[in-house]
Amino acid sequence: MTNLLPETDSTNMAARDWVRVLAKYREPDAMRSSFELAVSAVPFIMLWVLACYVAQYSYLAAFAISAANGMFLLRLFCIQHDCGHGSFYDNRNVSDWVGRVLGVVTLTPYDVWRRTHSIHHSHAGDLGFRGIGDVMTLTTEEYHQRTPFGRFLYRAYRHPIVMFGIGPTYLFLLQHRLPVSCMDQGRKYWISAMGTNAALAAILTAIVYFGGWQALFLVFLPTTIIAASIGVWLFYVQHQFETTQWDDHEDWQLHDAALHGSSHYDLPPILRWFTANIGIHHVHHLYSRIPFYRLREVLDDHEELVDCSRLTLRQSFKSARLNLWDTGSRRLVSFVTARQLRNAD
Repeated sequence: MTNLLPETDSTNMAARDWVRVLAKYREPDAMRSSFELAVSAVPFIMLWVLACYVAQYSYLAAFAISAANGMFLLRLFCIQHDCGHGSFYDNRNVSDWVGRVLGVVTLTPYDVWRRTHSIHHSHAGDLGFRGIGDVMTLTTEEYHQRTPFGRFLYRAYRHPIVMFGIGPTYLFLLQHRLPVSCMDQGRKYWISAMGTNAALAAILTAIVYFGGWQALFLVFLPTTIIAASIGVWLFYVQHQFETTQWDDHEDWQLHDAALHGSSHYDLPPILRWFTANIGIHHVHHLYSRIPFYRLREVLDDHEELVDCSRLTLRQSFKSARLNLWDTGSRRLVSFVTARQLRNAD
């Protein structure tokens, strides 16, 4: 039976009207949240220890365990993500401190990330406000107006090897070490970045001291890089799909962009668990205070949200070749399609 608020009909409902419906799902359960944290953190630590032990006997086995452990690190980042939205615990201070501790594990200064991610939520799909907390996306017009070298740089940036390989490594290992996007926003963000760096330096020193350099290169780095690459892929496909929605600033509407500019990445159950339901991204953007373990409940109660911007795992891979927003067709298109559209004009 569909659970709706009194006198609410969800049929053909406007995007902004969903906010009132979704508000009923916002309350976290402290016991459930603590359980989800435990079943993510404990296996992560155990696999870490196992990989370090196995590294004495087999580098390949240690690498394989570390690679698999990247999925638990990814889940810890998703929990950190909920903490940033204040949806993991009722107590905001508890959520923030859990997020800060996890930020050391995920190499992400929590307060810096929370600010940039808040900007992403406030302006996703707004062509007049790009560049912070998002994947850089040009319109076809902007791309063709660039110099040949400028077009080359953009194509290089959007190449899968850079986007999902080099880029995540640079982002988490280097860019996060300085609060680049918050340089002029006060010392809070410097404290967040430098505090995370200091804690991380202490952890890395301990790793090398007790486990040797093989623990760094066969355990720490594979786990981190694999989690980072998958995480960037998830963030990418949640907004970079053919029928996503971008609008000029004067036409942009927050709730429409949330519902239609964010995908429902319908993953197999095991991947839904490891990604903490982050694929139900359209609901998350409509109401970010919903704990991740209640997002599935929303879809169960409101079937009309299931097929909204739905992408299967197989369908999602096509998104990797979509690079430009075409304002005429209101579609994300490939470089080839963009050239064909230009030649047809």
